[in-house]
Amino acid sequence: MQLTLWTYEGPPHVGAMRIAASMRGVHYVLHAPQGDTYADLLFTMIERRGQRPPVTYTTFQARDLGGDTAELVKRHVREAVDRFRPDALLVGESCTAELIQDQPGALAQGMELTMPVVSLELPAYSKKENWGAAETFYQLVRNLLKEQAPANSQHDPRAWQHQGRRPRVNLLGPSLLGFRCRDDVLEVQKLLTLHGIDVGVVAPLGAGVEDLQRIPDADLNICLYPEVAESSCSWLERNFGMPFSRTVPIGVGATHDFLVEVHEMLGMEPPAPDEGYRRSRLPWYSESVDSTYLTGKRVFIFGDGSHALAAARICSEELGFTVVGLGTYSREMARPVRAAAKALGLEALISDDYLAVEAAMAEAAPELVLGTQMERHSAKRLGIPCAVISTPMHVQDVPARMSPQMGWEGANVIFDDWVHPLMMGLEEHLIGMFRHDFEFVDGHQSHLGHAGGAGAADSSGLSDIPEEGDDALQWTADGEAELKKIPFFVRGKVRRNTEAYARDVGCREISSETLYDAKAHFKA
Repeated sequence: MQLTLWTYEGPPHVGAMRIAASMRGVHYVLHAPQGDTYADLLFTMIERRGQRPPVTYTTFQARDLGGDTAELVKRHVREAVDRFRPDALLVGESCTAELIQDQPGALAQGMELTMPVVSLELPAYSKKENWGAAETFYQLVRNLLKEQAPANSQHDPRAWQHQGRRPRVNLLGPSLLGFRCRDDVLEVQKLLTLHGIDVGVVAPLGAGVEDLQRIPDADLNICLYPEVAESSCSWLERNFGMPFSRTVPIGVGATHDFLVEVHEMLGMEPPAPDEGYRRSRLPWYSESVDSTYLTGKRVFIFGDGSHALAAARICSEELGFTVVGLGTYSREMARPVRAAAKALGLEALISDDYLAVEAAMAEAAPELVLGTQMERHSAKRLGIPCAVISTPMHVQDVPARMSPQMGWEGANVIFDDWVHPLMMGLEEHLIGMFRHDFEFVDGHQSHLGHAGGAGAADSSGLSDIPEEGDDALQWTADGEAELKKIPFFVRGKVRRNTEAYARDVGCREISSETLYDAKAHFKA
C-alpha cells in the first residue's frame, strides 16, 4: 500500500457504488467502519446529483469490534430491506471491513430474503474501482439471467429480418462517474436510430432489474465501455450466444468502423464511407489550410484504457499530431495500450503513480497533454496546455450541457476541446516571440490604457526567473535574451539542461555562448 495525495481509482467498493447508484431498484449494503462514507460526496459533488447513492452503511466503530459485528450486518440488512424494499440487494464490504472477515454477503444470503441477493467479493488490496464496477455489473447480470440461459446457446443476430421488426441492440457499460456517459448514450442512441437500429436496454445507467432480464431479447450487445461491460458481454456471449461489438465509437474513424461492425453483425448494408464528412466538422478542418499549424504538434496521452486508445488514434490519424507519450492507469487494459504504443514507436507507460506520469510528461516535452484531472494539474505546473479526456475528473468536466465524446457530435466536441488549448497556446507563443517589438516595450500601453499593457506585472516569464542563493547560477543579459527566443513550451527544459551543463563544466555565469555549448553537448 502506498500513501499518496491523489489516486486515479478508488477502492473496488466505490465501483460497486457506481453500479448501484446508476440503477433503479438496486440497494447496496456496505459493511464499513465509520468514516468510509466519504464516497457519497463523489456523486453529490462531482456528478452534481440531487440524491445520495442507494447505500446503507453498517458504520461499525472501534467499540463494536469487541462484540458480534456479524449480527450488526444482519440488522442493517433487515432495516435496509424494510425501508427501501429494493428489487435486488447488493451486499459487500469496504477495504477496512475486509480485514474483519465477517463475510456479509454470505450472511445476507442466509437470511431468506424475497429479492435476489448478490454477494460481492471485491479484493480491495489487489483490485481497484473500475474492476469493482465491472465485477458488480457482471455479478448482477449473471445472478439475474443464469436461470434463463438456454441449453443451446445458438443466437442469430439477424433474426430480426424474418421476425418483421427493426434490429435491436443493448448499450452496456455506461455508469455514473464515468466520463460523459450520459451524453455518450444519447449520442449513440441517436446515431443508431438514424441507421434504423433500435436500442433495447441501456445498462447499468438508468436500468432496473426488469431491464437486465430483457437483455437476451436483443440481437446483439454493444460494449460501450470495456472497463465496465466487457466481462458481462463475454458471459452473455458464452451463455446466450449474443455477439458484442469491440469498437468504441470515439473519433471519426472509430465511429465509422463501429457502424460498419454493427451493420455487418446485423446483416445490414454498410453505411456510406463519407458519412463522417457530412456529419462532423473535424475531417474538414483536418484537411483545411488552417490546420497546418497543428500538424506535427507533440502530444502526451494518459487516461483510462478506452479513452487513451481513442485519443491516440484521433491524434495520429485524424488531426496529424505526433504522439510522444501514451499510457494508462487501467492495468486490465495494459495489453491493448502497449500494442497501440508499439505501433506508434513508443513504450507504453502503465502506472498509477501520478508523479511517474508527470516525470514522463516533462521528459517527453509535449506541446499538448490529453489526460485526467491529475495531468491537468501537472501540465499547469509545467506550463503546457491540457485537455481532460478521461476520469478521474473534476466537476468542470461534468458539464450541465450536452458534451458527448462518442459519435459524430462527440468528434466535434473533441475537436473543440483539444484544438482550443493549442490555439490559445499559439497566442502566448506569439506574445513571447514579439515581446521585444515596440508594442511590448516598457511604457507602451494598449487601447485599454491603464487596464493592462506592458506596464502591468508580467507573469508570463515567472518560470524564467533564476533562483536566489549563494550557489545560484547567474544568467547574463544576452543569455536571458537568447533563452526567451526559445518557444515557451520547451524553454523550461532548455533552461534546466543548460544549468546542468554549466554546473558540470564549472561555469557560474551563463551567457548565450554557454547556451549554445549546452545545446551542442546534449545533441552530441
